[in-house]
Amino acid sequence: MATDFKSIPIIDVAPLLAKCDDPKMVQDPGVREVVKQLDQACREAGFFYAKGHGIPETMVKEVRNITHKFFDLPYEEKLKIKMTPAAGYRGYQRIGENITKGVPDMHEAIDCYKELKQGMYGALGKPMEGCNQWPHYPPNFKELMDEYISLCTEVSRKIMRGIALALGGSPDEFEGERGGDAFWVMRLIGYPGASTANGKCTSENDIGCGAHTDYGLLTLVNQDENITALQVRNQAGEWISAPPIPGMFVCNIGDMLKILSNGLYESTLHRVINKSPTYRVCVAFFYEPNYDAAVEPLEVCVRKSGGTRKFEKAVYGEHLVSKVQTNFVT
Repeated sequence: MATDFKSIPIIDVAPLLAKCDDPKMVQDPGVREVVKQLDQACREAGFFYAKGHGIPETMVKEVRNITHKFFDLPYEEKLKIKMTPAAGYRGYQRIGENITKGVPDMHEAIDCYKELKQGMYGALGKPMEGCNQWPHYPPNFKELMDEYISLCTEVSRKIMRGIALALGGSPDEFEGERGGDAFWVMRLIGYPGASTANGKCTSENDIGCGAHTDYGLLTLVNQDENITALQVRNQAGEWISAPPIPGMFVCNIGDMLKILSNGLYESTLHRVINKSPTYRVCVAFFYEPNYDAAVEPLEVCVRKSGGTRKFEKAVYGEHLVSKVQTNFVT
């Protein structure tokens, strides 16, 4: 359960990543220390910074830079990959087309998802079937993103093995039927700089992204340096800033992990308000369960939290589709 945290903890995950697929990882002192820190962060804040994740900083920056270049294009050019339900909700959406709790968000974005082949999951998968729409300009956009997605998927898988241990389970608790064929979502998001009226900043009315929790297991946030816009709500209702730290991802847990942990870990409310006059880019990678996974509390978590199941079973794909279909104006 989230506490009245005042800052987001930093965790060096390198020792976990190094030993992650070692059958004896549980005995490794470095791994055990990371697992202990993950447990504390997930219980107290639902957010942490991941240091030592191993994805080259040059690539992390290039992903943001190429995203800036796309959003700098003329509007007509961006509309060539416009998101529609027919495209499986993949592609570009204009400022104000994304809705959080009924209020338009002040950002533009490209949304991409793990591609689902036609008929792969029957009626459950139909709304999300389709190919990602990648822009032809800037060049090499798709190639860079494909490589980045592959690296983020692997880092997320390894961190989830640590979280499985933190909950008292086996390292592969989130593999197999739960997450062995993990779905993923990536949003490339552009937040305009704060508008000024009569010399006063009006950014409180221009919320880049309203308060929400994430849907899946684990999110990796790659945000522009030197602009603090991401805010996380603690139990007292205070908004705590999560400023960018070079070389680190901001990580947070989602609704599916909250269910799996039987509420031991909370998916924490967060929002984005860009008070800077500078345009801000954020690339959020969401690591999810298998698309058709039936997600319910782990037995070990039920035992650790008093013996009562606090959540009904949820099918991840249904949860995703219900969110996607109410989140966008098309």
